Amino acid sequence: MALKSTIHRAELEIADLDRPYYGRHALVIARHPSESAERMMVRLLAFALHAGPTLRFGRGLSTEGEPALWDRDADGRILLWIEVGQPDARLVRRACGRAERVCVYNYGGAAADAWWRQAGPRLRSLANLAVVNLPGPAVRALGQVARRSMRLQVTVQDDQVWLGAGEAALQFALERRKALGSVRTA
Repeated sequence: MALKSTIHRAELEIADLDRPYYGRHALVIARHPSESAERMMVRLLAFALHAGPTLRFGRGLSTEGEPALWDRDADGRILLWIEVGQPDARLVRRACGRAERVCVYNYGGAAADAWWRQAGPRLRSLANLAVVNLPGPAVRALGQVARRSMRLQVTVQDDQVWLGAGEAALQFALERRKALGSVRTA
């Protein structure tokens, strides 16, 4: 018998001063049995950083050819494709061919750095790709605030993220390894 996904619910309040975007979202997140709490929370953070009326979670780890999150217009055109972790460079290149913008939220400390050293040179020329590294301590802290039912407040300003979850308060900086339109790497 196959294991079923665990359903998480999040009430998410967002104040993104960099875009500017202010909104409230009631989200249902399916967590695949093989997905860590950290990865699920990185998906939730990516949602907060790109929130809008048509942004949706993908169907999950077991669905090949579909991102962690995406934003599609009424005609089905992919406006934004978001991956988390250390995706294969071929997958990222393919996504860049299908979507107007692609964002990768890279995390995992030394493993994330090794991924970027290997994949970065192959991804450098993709003008519609952004790669953001999340600090290891922040990702571990995100995993610790994961609950089946969550109420989160996220504030973003100047690539600084503040996240409140009950008594927990996290603050960390987004490290932009590659910006949209950039061919430089950090």
